[in-house]
Amino acid sequence: MPHAPLAPETPASDRTVPAGYASTPETAAAAADRLPRRLGVWSAAAVLVGSTIGSGIFRIVGGQNGVADRVGSVGAMSLLWLLGALVALVGALTIAELATMFPRSGGVYVFIREGYGPLPAFLFGWTELLVIRPSALGAIAVLFAEYGDKFFHYGDIGTRVVAAAAILILGLANIRSVNWGAAVQNLSTAAKVLAISGLAVAAFLFGKGGGALAGPVEWSPLTWSGFGLALVSVMWAYDGWADLTFISGEVKDPARTLPRAIIGGVLAIVAIYVAVNLAYLFVLTVPQMVGSKLVAADAATAVFGSRGASVVAAMVMLSAFGALNGSMMTGPRIFFAMADDGNFFRPIAAVHPKYRTPYAAILLATALGIAYVSFRTFEQLADAFILGIWPFYALAVGAVYILRARRPDFPRPYRTAGYPIVPAIFLLASIGMLLNALISDPWITLVCFGVILAGIPVYLAWKGRASGSPS
Repeated sequence: MPHAPLAPETPASDRTVPAGYASTPETAAAAADRLPRRLGVWSAAAVLVGSTIGSGIFRIVGGQNGVADRVGSVGAMSLLWLLGALVALVGALTIAELATMFPRSGGVYVFIREGYGPLPAFLFGWTELLVIRPSALGAIAVLFAEYGDKFFHYGDIGTRVVAAAAILILGLANIRSVNWGAAVQNLSTAAKVLAISGLAVAAFLFGKGGGALAGPVEWSPLTWSGFGLALVSVMWAYDGWADLTFISGEVKDPARTLPRAIIGGVLAIVAIYVAVNLAYLFVLTVPQMVGSKLVAADAATAVFGSRGASVVAAMVMLSAFGALNGSMMTGPRIFFAMADDGNFFRPIAAVHPKYRTPYAAILLATALGIAYVSFRTFEQLADAFILGIWPFYALAVGAVYILRARRPDFPRPYRTAGYPIVPAIFLLASIGMLLNALISDPWITLVCFGVILAGIPVYLAWKGRASGSPS
């Protein structure tokens, strides 16, 4: 997607107020984002779409414990994707209000801080540091490298080396310039949207049919607990709808740009996902999906013949590369915001004197992503990511109610459509999904929650250290 013309950089006087609570509209307007606003609406939308469409749509549908395996019927699979679309959309409609109120680097971190105070915000940053961001970078990079192995045959060790190299290269590119990162995001997003949409269209035009859609449609899942676990996987595919808020301190004219990019981007993703899943069901049966880890490759083979697997491998590499770049653009801004607040080591808030990027935070995220690639699988990384981030998504969305009551006169350039019902739908879905994960897969869920709660003594020790330091 092309860049919009760059707006004039924010005056220096507006970037010198210390970061922290935006307790009034005036302090919110003056809050210190020390990063210039360079992203227009197309680049902002590309960040969201490119961050979201990565590995999930290609990886989670088939294979053991995939969506098809857990629900077992065409109707239930279709309901899952529609339910996932609804949850992502109501989340986006809500988060857009918060993004226009506090267009600061850090996004969800800032919303939680403003709604609940510093401790919950610290716990989000703590979980991002130890679980969420390294897991996201690692999972996407591993998928990119796995599909590259189909062309270059470099084996398991080579896969990890290539995954680590991809993280390093994109980390360095994003240090060099946010415009470089945005250019990569624009091009990769446009290319993969065209490629995925082309696969869906080709399946209906040239596929022979005979897949699951050819038979009677059964709407009941095998088990409702399996349906709930499959929803966790589907939400991995939809995740990314809030990523743009992490970099909103670098978005031009945020009052107009953020709602358009967030809501428009999510609607585009929903349309693409529904189309490509219908294409899968048109050419493949449910048992075929369950027996395949690479459903997209099998669907393409059914359409293009033996060349199909290579077509999809190239498509997945492109898609994963764009998602990896989007995650590298957005995630480090959380560490930057934490450090700017005094909730993390101050040097992590350093801005490169020449490139005007949060280079220390990007280097930290790069190092953590490479470390996670070294010893975890794709499935472990993906599960850890979802269970780590969704409690905080729920907190961020719930902050809309708190801030409406506490700050009714605070400027809201965009107000959540369907309030108060829309945020409530998201909260109910989030609570239900997390409870189902706790019941169905208690071990990994409790480990993730334990990591979150372990941040409480760390926060108290940090604040004690800060209060005991000489001024």
